[in-house]
Amino acid sequence: MLVHTIDLKFLGEPAAIAAFVIPDAAGYTMVECGPFSTHETLLAQLAVLEIAPSEIHTLLLTHIHFDHAGAAWWWAARGTRVYVHPRGLKHMIDPTRLYGSAARIYGEDNMAKLWGKMEKIDAASITAVGDREALALGGHTWTAHHTPGHASHHIAWQVRKVVFTGDVGGVKIKGGPVVPPCPPPDINAEDWNASLDRLASLSVNKFYLTHYGEVPVADHLPALRKRLTSYVEWVANRLLTIDDPAELVPGFTEMVEAELRQNGVPEKVISAYRVANPPYMSVAGIARYLSTKK
Repeated sequence: MLVHTIDLKFLGEPAAIAAFVIPDAAGYTMVECGPFSTHETLLAQLAVLEIAPSEIHTLLLTHIHFDHAGAAWWWAARGTRVYVHPRGLKHMIDPTRLYGSAARIYGEDNMAKLWGKMEKIDAASITAVGDREALALGGHTWTAHHTPGHASHHIAWQVRKVVFTGDVGGVKIKGGPVVPPCPPPDINAEDWNASLDRLASLSVNKFYLTHYGEVPVADHLPALRKRLTSYVEWVANRLLTIDDPAELVPGFTEMVEAELRQNGVPEKVISAYRVANPPYMSVAGIARYLSTKK
């Protein structure tokens, strides 16, 4: 099965965010669309492939975070059918709360540069998909696997022997190690491990990560599980002696990036990791998760 991996060049950084376009008998299905800030890049790359936006009949979202779904409204407004997790549906129909939550995290002044605008999607243009629900699209059968842990509204999309993992499958860029993206507010290590069990149970031979691209299946999930556990333990141990999780950011960043360097990751690729998975966000997300367990 042919998969076009499109580099959205988020913040000018190669291999930070991908969208995927899969040809079928009806035209094209797209998995992820990225934020609206990268929308012109997406359209330009589609033009290089000689794909007209009107040929993309379906958009499958893994979850509603801006780096995955921010431009979905544009596609829906032009007739593309959008599919999303039931927990994300209302926030795509009216993204007011979603945008406000992101603005509190990233700062109102940064929203336009990072994500661009996000508008409402007409309820008639978007559909919620149940766990293990199958969609027949252009001769392919796509199965939605509800896979919480990174986000409560997360889907990993399977077609044939391929799974588009979204963020539950981690961040792995240009051969570097896989790391778990852990932003607030929905990180849950128990749910994430159960979702990794789900992915491991599938008979597939390829993963496509939004951050970034096709990766080998062998040893991927055990490595991700191990690193998720180590990140949670790192933060938990240090929260015993401090009150403000923000104090952990410099040390956590140093730990994460030192490990990348030990694995031979060059500085320009570490920059892509930093953009795709900011360490300060993981500290905040893990700290929030740990606070719910007290």
